[in-house]
Amino acid sequence: MNRRVVVLLASALVVLAGCGGKAEDQGASTSASPAPAAPAPAASKVLAKSLYDDGPRAADSPVDAAAAAAGEKLFTKKGCTACHGWGKKLTGPDLKDVTRQRTAVWMEHQILHPDVMVKTDPIADSLFKVYKLQMTNQGLTESEAKQVVEYLKKRDKDGK
Repeated sequence: MNRRVVVLLASALVVLAGCGGKAEDQGASTSASPAPAAPAPAASKVLAKSLYDDGPRAADSPVDAAAAAAGEKLFTKKGCTACHGWGKKLTGPDLKDVTRQRTAVWMEHQILHPDVMVKTDPIADSLFKVYKLQMTNQGLTESEAKQVVEYLKKRDKDGK
């Protein structure tokens, strides 16, 4: 009986692992980076470190001024200022010094896939627990997310 249960569970895991497909197969746009894969339920309880926040902080690299200017326009146009401030907490986290705390990769994933990040990333999950609000997916492309990160880097480097 135990062997039968193990075989059934293993079969179910194989089937579940095969579910889904590539964005191209589902007709989704390929301009944004693929959503981060969700870890297995058992692994998510053990996951204490973010997969995307290992490495140099975003502020460690030079600011691309043109990208930062485009990112500022996107930040305003998308209404990010309704939830985020600098040096003050609004309905979302204070963004002052965020580029000194997080990697560019982590911020890009948070911008592009906030719904997935809150389920799979311990940092995003802890922010959700504090603010009781999931960041809205603004539908940005990977390039636009990078521009917003450049804008945040510029704000931090300017001390504003």
